[in-house]
Amino acid sequence: MAKQVCMGAVTKCSFGVAPSSLVVLPQNRVTTTFMPDANIMDHIPIVNIVPFGMCQSQSNPAVIAATAAALGTPTPAPCIPVTPSPWDPGSSSVTIAGQPALNDSSTLDCIWGGKIEINFAGQATVSIP
Repeated sequence: MAKQVCMGAVTKCSFGVAPSSLVVLPQNRVTTTFMPDANIMDHIPIVNIVPFGMCQSQSNPAVIAATAAALGTPTPAPCIPVTPSPWDPGSSSVTIAGQPALNDSSTLDCIWGGKIEINFAGQATVSIP
């Protein structure tokens, strides 16, 4: 069974060079191990989704420009995540603030082609479907 995701969860983007932490604001008023719990709407760039160091996606305009400046040598650029859609799929039966709870099997798509996954839920005691 999947784990409930909360503030401090470790995330990884398929095109990022470093892991990052999920930021969950306390607005949902639900906690696990004293940390705010996430729902699928916690996908806002910079607010919830912190950059993953450098981006290597050939779809990212910043990477395209850096690669062109390096005369065609693939060159990463600073990561600025663009995540317009919520996490998918979320919990099938648990809701937080009226939205499906975020579990560690959910993924998030970046507009530059990256797939963001949860490597650690931020806690290891609460399981949800």
